[in-house]
Amino acid sequence: MRITARVDYAVRAAVELAAAAPGALTCDRIAAAQGIPSRFLQSILGDLQHARLVTSQRGREGGYRLALPPAEVSIARVMRVEQGFLAEVHGQRPEDVEYAGAAAPLASVWVAAREAYRRVLEEVTLADVVAGELPPHAAELVAVESAWRSFGEPAARD
Repeated sequence: MRITARVDYAVRAAVELAAAAPGALTCDRIAAAQGIPSRFLQSILGDLQHARLVTSQRGREGGYRLALPPAEVSIARVMRVEQGFLAEVHGQRPEDVEYAGAAAPLASVWVAAREAYRRVLEEVTLADVVAGELPPHAAELVAVESAWRSFGEPAARD
C-alpha cells in the first residue's frame, strides 16, 4: 500500500470539510488546519470540485464545502479523484495482469489484495472519520495487534 502526499492531502482536506459541513472553509483555513501547502491544496480542491465532491463560492460567506453529505462520501471515492484506480500493477488493473509459468497465479493475489484494500476504503466514510468511529469490519482490523506493525517488525516484548 502506498498513499501519495497528494492523496493524503485530498482525504485530509475532505475530512476538514466534512467536519465543517454544511458550512464552508477557505483554502487557507484548511491548509493551516492540516499543514498542507496552500498552493498545492488549491490544485487538489480544484480536482475535488471537478469531480463534483466539493463546491466553492466566492465572497464573504464563500469558501469550499462538500457537495454531498459526509456519510455519502467514502475515503475510496476521494482517493480515486487523485489516483484513479485504488490498486495498479505496472499501470494496469490487477485483473488485466497476466504472468507466465509459475507466476501465473500471482494475478489472483493482486486481485485479492485490492479487494481487501477496497473493502475498508469503500466502507469508511468522511462522517466515520469525523466521528472517530470506524465501521465494524474496519474497527476489527484496527484492533489486530499486528496491524500496527510493519511486516517483519518484531512484536513488542513485555
